[in-house]
Amino acid sequence: MAFASLDDVRAAAGTVVSTSEWLEIDQQRVDMFAEATGDLQWIHTDPARAASGPFGTTIAHGYLTLSLIPFLAGDALRVPDVKMGVNYGTNKVRFPAPVPVGSRVRATVKLLSVEDVTGGVQLTSQVTIEREGGDKPVCVAETVSRMYL
Repeated sequence: MAFASLDDVRAAAGTVVSTSEWLEIDQQRVDMFAEATGDLQWIHTDPARAASGPFGTTIAHGYLTLSLIPFLAGDALRVPDVKMGVNYGTNKVRFPAPVPVGSRVRATVKLLSVEDVTGGVQLTSQVTIEREGGDKPVCVAETVSRMYL
């Protein structure tokens, strides 16, 4: 969502500000994440073995799902004159359900609070990532970011 000013962002606290487009999670993305992080567990990287495993297929790493937040929520808070935005951290993260390879996911961002910090503002948001057709979210994270003017 595009905001005209930081005052508009402050006024949006407590509301849903964005729902992303769907993104398909394919095996190549999972394999690349596994290679980058060294987490090569078979439930992520071995489709033949995973077919007889607990999920019936390979699944995305929870941290892969978490790492997609900047991409999925990237346009949630656009403000002119912001010179730089940074991820400041996360307060809470949960992975209530798996993401089977081939699934599509999307993120909904609820802006929880906006606080002034030196040179800008700190935003706390609840990001809920859902799987198309799923009955529980696949990731719920309280993220903290900063915008500098």
